[in-house]
This record gives sequence, structure tokens and C-alpha cells, in this order.
Amino acid sequence: MTSTRDAALHADADRPSRREQILRAAAQLFAERGSRAVGVDDVGAAVGVTGPAIYRHFTSKDAMLAEMLLRISERLLEGGSAVVAEAGDDVGAQLRALIAFQVDFALDNPALITVQDRDLATLADADAAQVRRLQRRYVEVWVAVLARCHPSADAAECRARAHAVFGLINSTPHSAGRLSRPAMAELLGTMAWAAATA
Repeated sequence: MTSTRDAALHADADRPSRREQILRAAAQLFAERGSRAVGVDDVGAAVGVTGPAIYRHFTSKDAMLAEMLLRISERLLEGGSAVVAEAGDDVGAQLRALIAFQVDFALDNPALITVQDRDLATLADADAAQVRRLQRRYVEVWVAVLARCHPSADAAECRARAHAVFGLINSTPHSAGRLSRPAMAELLGTMAWAAATA
């Protein structure tokens, strides 16, 4: 059964399709070098196929990047909405579930965080607009929960708080390997809870 906390890029972490393998490899290469410095041949080599074979799955490198960022945005929105619903009416449980979900995403997908931060601006306008729409909807999932935690705060303050928590959690590409994954998850979760509830 697929958990709402599975790695955000793919639905089946244990048996990825060739398309999923290409997206994973592309994400890693884009994170390391920037999408503009990576060629289709580089992505093909990383998954053991020729560059031209990539075109059976994607029309271009830009199409790879667009699908990558759209899919992670969709999965964050779907997953965040699902964990809030699963947590019931207890706002503390909802917030803990959202934090755990975001921490799992960040620890499982540091390359995607780097690509999102660096390469979103290179997407075609229509794709970038769709990614931003999905991201805004995900932020609003957090805002709704944070507004219940802080009844006197307005939406702008809750939105700012959500982005501050994302910044803390999504710092993982810079801190990967300093602690074990369980220790890092616990540290991030504790810090994010303190930031969200301060």
C-alpha cells in the first residue's frame, strides 16, 4: 500500500518504472549541476540507456523538468491534505502530521528541493504558473491549520509562519549527512513544531 509519506516524485519507491528512473536520475543531475548544464545524454547514461531512448518517455529535457516539478507539487498538495484529514479534528495532531509529512519529504527528496529552488524560474510560463498554483494551495493547507493554532493571527501572518517552517525543514540539502536520518527527522520535527507554535 502506498503511504501518503512516500517519496514525492514517484508512487512506487520499490519498483520504479523507467520513466520514474529517468525523473529520479534527472533530479539528481539537475541538483548537482543545474538543469541547463545537463544534457539528455547525461540523463540517459545515468539510467543505462542512450540519450535518444529518453525521447520515448519525454519530448525534451524541459518536459522532464516540468513534469518533475509539477508532480512533486501535486504530491505535496495531495499528501498534505490527506495527512490533515487522517489526523481528525485535533489541531495539534494535524500540525504534527503536516510537520512529519514535510520532514519526510525533505529528507527523502533533497535533490528535488534544490531543483525547485534553482530551476523553477526556467520553466515555461504556463508550467511555472501551474506549479505556483499548486504550491499556493499546499501553503493554504498549512495556513488553515496554523490559523486554528493561532486564532488571533491573520492569514498573512499564518502564511509567513508556514513559509518560515518550510525554510527550516527544507534546509536539508545543506545539512544532509550531519546526523543519521532518524536523528535529523527528530531534530527537524522538534524545531519545526517550536517555530510553528511559537
